[in-house]
Amino acid sequence: MLSDALAALPVRPFAVMNAVGLVAFALVGATKAIREEFDLFGVTVVGLATAFAGGATRDLLVGRVPLVLRSFGEISLALIGVALAVGAYVVLDAADEHPATLVSDAIGLAAFATTGAIVATNAGVSGFGVITVATINAVGGGALADLLLGRQPFVLFDDFYASCAVIGGAAYWLSAGVGGHPRTAAAVCAGVTVCARLLAVSLDWHLPTAQRLGRRWRRR
Repeated sequence: MLSDALAALPVRPFAVMNAVGLVAFALVGATKAIREEFDLFGVTVVGLATAFAGGATRDLLVGRVPLVLRSFGEISLALIGVALAVGAYVVLDAADEHPATLVSDAIGLAAFATTGAIVATNAGVSGFGVITVATINAVGGGALADLLLGRQPFVLFDDFYASCAVIGGAAYWLSAGVGGHPRTAAAVCAGVTVCARLLAVSLDWHLPTAQRLGRRWRRR
């Protein structure tokens, strides 16, 4: 059984997902700053903010000291992501539009939705709390990065982005609620989130806006 195989793995899902998310989101945030022609210090700041803002908010919500303040390894992983972003811009043309960057963003979103769900579940919050913390963990860094770049957080627009984390958090809660092993729930959350995001990008999914709904209503 898949659940038995996942339960037998020697690694902790939180550690793996957290490491993946830090590298992926630091890369994505740094890529955005490079596109805006920030200097290397600014690129590093935006990359680190993207990697850490969501997780720090998650930890504060469940009443613990943010992990980034307790482990130098967190900073090291994020700096690897920043270095990868700089290297990609040296080697590639339009690195910010490269499929690898889009995939990294989807992977980071899935990884942080999963870590948020794990932490919230361990803290004993409700199902709504699990989904909320998973979503904040997943999109908080990107929202702060947009503010640092002087633009409105794109998660508040009609792009199907934060919704993917909501779906993933719900999948974790449901999987854990029916008695699934925590590692199985983590795999389900990550898989659902990354698939939803990649489908949203491929199929150009968007949530409706009030203006769009109004136009449709008036055409009746």
